[in-house]
Amino acid sequence: MSQTVGDFLWERLHQWGVRRVFGYPGDGINGLLGALQRVEDKFEFVQVRHEEMAAFMASAHAKFTGELGVCIATSGPGASHLLTGLYDARLDHMPVLAIAGQQARTAIGAHYQQELDLTSMFKDVAGSFIGVATVPAQVRHLVDRAVRIAIGHRRVTALVFPNDMQEVPMEEPPRKHGAVFSGVGWSPPVVMPSAYDLQRAADILNAGKKVAILVGAGARHASDEVIAVADRLGAGAAKALLGKQVLPDDLPWVTGSIGLLGTKPSYDMMMGCDTLLMLGSGFPYSEFLPKEGQARGVQVDIDPGMLSIRYPMELNLTGDVRETLTALLPLLEQKQDMDWREEIAGWVADWWQTLDDRAHAEANPVNPQLPFFELSPRLPDGAILTSDSGSCANWYARDLKIRRGMMASLSGGLASMCAAVPYAIAAKFAHPDRPVIAMVGDGAMQMNNMAELITVRKYWEKWSDPRFIVMVLNNQDLNQVTWEQRVMEGNPKFLATQQIPDVPYHRFAEMIGFEGIFVDKPDEVGPAWDRALAARQPVVLEVKTDPEVPPLPPHISFEQMRNFMSMLIKRDPEEGSVIKETARQVLSSVLPGD
Repeated sequence: MSQTVGDFLWERLHQWGVRRVFGYPGDGINGLLGALQRVEDKFEFVQVRHEEMAAFMASAHAKFTGELGVCIATSGPGASHLLTGLYDARLDHMPVLAIAGQQARTAIGAHYQQELDLTSMFKDVAGSFIGVATVPAQVRHLVDRAVRIAIGHRRVTALVFPNDMQEVPMEEPPRKHGAVFSGVGWSPPVVMPSAYDLQRAADILNAGKKVAILVGAGARHASDEVIAVADRLGAGAAKALLGKQVLPDDLPWVTGSIGLLGTKPSYDMMMGCDTLLMLGSGFPYSEFLPKEGQARGVQVDIDPGMLSIRYPMELNLTGDVRETLTALLPLLEQKQDMDWREEIAGWVADWWQTLDDRAHAEANPVNPQLPFFELSPRLPDGAILTSDSGSCANWYARDLKIRRGMMASLSGGLASMCAAVPYAIAAKFAHPDRPVIAMVGDGAMQMNNMAELITVRKYWEKWSDPRFIVMVLNNQDLNQVTWEQRVMEGNPKFLATQQIPDVPYHRFAEMIGFEGIFVDKPDEVGPAWDRALAARQPVVLEVKTDPEVPPLPPHISFEQMRNFMSMLIKRDPEEGSVIKETARQVLSSVLPGD
């Protein structure tokens, strides 16, 4: 049998190093799947329950491996379902290739069933490269460009295959005018600033007396270098949400997360610093950075488009964070006065005590911070953590202490619901020997994540370490939005939009063959984690939590307090418990043990 276009596609992707594909079948890609079946020993196909989840998994695969993530979907609705997960990859600068089917070439433009204008549809999310295969001799360079652009520019790219193209004989491009010959391979460059600019950066940083560092995902391979620079400068360091794994939280000068989900030490450090070093971060909220003109700024990012768009930096350096810091370190002077760092360490110590007090404050029935606080000291070495968006991301960001060797991620730039479980699945396929823990709110669990437990059921026995835990916070409330309505808009809780059904998630887990654990008492939380971490099969840990414990920002502005009081005047349906729980949380920061 001669090689088909589908056969060539998989052979070429294998040459590029692709070994895993996330997707869902459909008649629009039958030719490609038939070819995949013929070479199935070369690839692992992960069958998801929904194409959106396939794209999330491809994004997470890129995050947890540094490799190209690949997802595939049929024509029409299959292709359109990919979009949310692809936008997650695009906004977090992850290399992902989406492969989609299309109706036959002879039907395109005829308003045919499941015919969408995929070039237009993908144009924003995969604008760096979209290839539509129209003749076999074109496929070679389409695949090569899609992969090289995705990994070289850390972008989403897309390939579209009409269904009548997939099984036709493959043809090499003819050697004549109008044909192109492409090849496989790409080596990452070493990108770093000039010696002149490195000295300029050193001069700015050496002059600073109160240096603050902000790290993001772009510094994930530079932990040692960031620590060395921070020690040299006597600096403190905050972490953007996607940079949580960059620095271990047992370092006394690491202030933790920053922003709405951040910590008070991070906020205080940014408000008090005279110099800011920003490394590989697109942290979006400028109000949590120094006031304009307060601090001199140096930023390092591999993408020049991300430079000086959050804070007006004095010096903007395009470069790989690790290489740049390695070259910068010899130019930095050792700070002798450590008063600033000692002050930061004091803030951090006080903050961890505040979190302890907040997590153990009385709630009805379980304080949502408590499961995170109890998990933190129990985290196994090498654990991989994922979180969904929503109020659970607050506690993930603040209460979990990351140690060296751990990995953690979530939907950052897109902040999409429903990423935690597909992220965890992708992490487990990439690292089957490591424990994986997903933290999910009940809203996301109902939206899509429950279905993906069936994907776990299909594959978990292949994993060398069976520890796969999904913790669900069951509060019957779309909690983050409820509190945003109250605090940002000054509106009471709108039950019609915010209240969701009470679902026995642990029983669903048991129904499909997992271990289910239900907790509705504070003193059961720690033992429940011990049981889950000791299990030899996947676990769903359902914790019945109090929706009226507020996900407080690191500081409360006058406007937020005014909105909050305005909401109470409008008679929030949970007014009594809201006042009580908010008072407990606020008082816990000033009256430890209250």
